[in-house]
Amino acid sequence: MTDVNPDDEGRGRQDSSGGPRAAADGRSETPMERWDRNLGELLQELRVAQTGVQILFAFLLTLPFTNRFARVGWLDRDAYLATLVASATASALLITPVSYHRLVFRSGRKPQLVRMASVLAEAGLVFLLVAVAGAVFVVVDAVSGTWAGAVLAAVMAALYVCLWYVVPLIQRSQR
Repeated sequence: MTDVNPDDEGRGRQDSSGGPRAAADGRSETPMERWDRNLGELLQELRVAQTGVQILFAFLLTLPFTNRFARVGWLDRDAYLATLVASATASALLITPVSYHRLVFRSGRKPQLVRMASVLAEAGLVFLLVAVAGAVFVVVDAVSGTWAGAVLAAVMAALYVCLWYVVPLIQRSQR
């Protein structure tokens, strides 16, 4: 996710003439310019995540209306419901920053908006990860059985955790 703290190494400070001074990352921006940039980057990231979760949610909404769904067992039904709820929660969390922005627009609360949106985005990604793993389980279980579904869902969850959390955290610790 986007770095949302303008007080870190990349902050824009003023030089002796009152203008912005180049920060450690080479940028010359004021704290408010940094908040604006962080908000723009965060909203772009949310667009990508929202599209994925909305497609997954739409897919999940159609499943109960198929002929085969009536024959699924309790495990698939429970996994489906958990996946549907995780997908709906991810959708709510990833869309909330848009509504939040609209409601606090021009109220001088951009730092709070960016911080809150970042927290909501992180939570939304956690629920999206759960929803993707759940969807993989439901589909693979229907096609190849419970053990295959569980293994592939676990592998996908591990892949997402590695790509979304482990790799970025390792990279961040190496700077």
